[in-house]
Amino acid sequence: MNYISTRGQAPVLSFEDAVLAGLATDGGLYVPETLPQFSREEIASWSGLSYQELAFKVMSPFMAGEVPDDTLRELIDKAYSTFRHDAIAPLIQSGHNEFILELFQGPTLAFKDFALQFLGHLLDYVLKKRNQRVAIMGATSGDTGSAAIEGCRYSDNVDIFILHPYQRVSEVQRRQMTTVLEDNVFNIALKGNFDDCQNMVKASFSDQSFLPEGRQLVAVNSINWARIMAQIVYYFYAGLALGAPHRPVAFSVPTGNFGDIFAGYLASRMGLPIDQLVIGTNANDILHRCISANDHSLHQLVHSLSPSMDIMVSSNFERMLFDLYDRDGAALAALMADFKKTGNLQLSETALASARKLFTSYRLDDESMVAVIHDMWQKNGYLLDPHTAIGVAAARHTRRRLDIPMVCLATAHPAKFPEAVRKAGYQQDPPLPHHMADLFEREERYSVQPNEIASVQQYMAEHIRR
Repeated sequence: MNYISTRGQAPVLSFEDAVLAGLATDGGLYVPETLPQFSREEIASWSGLSYQELAFKVMSPFMAGEVPDDTLRELIDKAYSTFRHDAIAPLIQSGHNEFILELFQGPTLAFKDFALQFLGHLLDYVLKKRNQRVAIMGATSGDTGSAAIEGCRYSDNVDIFILHPYQRVSEVQRRQMTTVLEDNVFNIALKGNFDDCQNMVKASFSDQSFLPEGRQLVAVNSINWARIMAQIVYYFYAGLALGAPHRPVAFSVPTGNFGDIFAGYLASRMGLPIDQLVIGTNANDILHRCISANDHSLHQLVHSLSPSMDIMVSSNFERMLFDLYDRDGAALAALMADFKKTGNLQLSETALASARKLFTSYRLDDESMVAVIHDMWQKNGYLLDPHTAIGVAAARHTRRRLDIPMVCLATAHPAKFPEAVRKAGYQQDPPLPHHMADLFEREERYSVQPNEIASVQQYMAEHIRR
């Protein structure tokens, strides 16, 4: 399986090289040259498989034998051995033909665990095989960082540096990162917002001259193809549980960086009968404005009670645009260059019409989101986190057909966002799972850095283990 850049000017890479590369040298993102296709009969034959067995079926074609089958099964088993629920991604009914897919049963209580626990073990395998050491550099709006750290904390071949916006993630999110004290883990609190963190990471990947000789950066953000690949699995898992491929399903996804919902789009392209994909956004609604009004223009970032979605530039949307523009790398490169210059991007009528066949979108502000949490708790006794609440509301407002199961992705445990839950009328902070009960008593370690790339790169150069 070959991997190509969305902008068409970077070298074609193998699976392993694409995983290690992160951003392509032309500034694009790597995608498979072709997508695996599964027939209706093949998908039907997977009914009843465990999550781990299904993960092997869905992911192995992307590797085309680069990772031996026995090794891949072992990596998958390791990745999901730390999840707290035997179903890995359990489904809970929340309304008429409406379901919550709980993606927070992993060690850091967020959907990022599905990809990053696997990626951590995959990187360990690849780097040991190559006798190579790397530095991971990532930006987080709250959940990616802790999941990446958990996945890589024991790796001898990795030093991991995670940037989070200073004082702009929840205390639980921060402590999940900063209380991991392994020698290869470095947390950087940047005096800026998430987009500042993400821009700094992108700039560092473009020019890695600050690194010691022989080292390279590896991405753990959702620009890393392996993350998208691993997330495709739970769309098939939920679909099969609800009758696919014999009947279609729909999904609603609280969306910031577009990686999670892009995995659903790929599941659809690979053969899963998905009738609708709902994009749920908070006040940072560039994706909603794009789908609903063809307005993909930059606005001022708003800080909300759903901080993991406080993102203005959705990196993975470029992968979607690549398909909408018939995989024309030159056309996409020109489109992205214009967006960078003007802060505005308009889809062609053909591209917009194509997107709207599958995607709908909805925007929810903090006040309305809190009301959804309150309503679900009062009626069902089920507590939503703020991001999941946005996904539920988006599903209910834009749902096309009541006879098709609607699956709302629960992307985080409510205990990570006590402020929003309290505002919804819940009388106490939601309790953390027992393995995290002492989180607020653990020692923290992190470095506060100015919003200056030179300072951050100097810190990294000084702390990479020789």
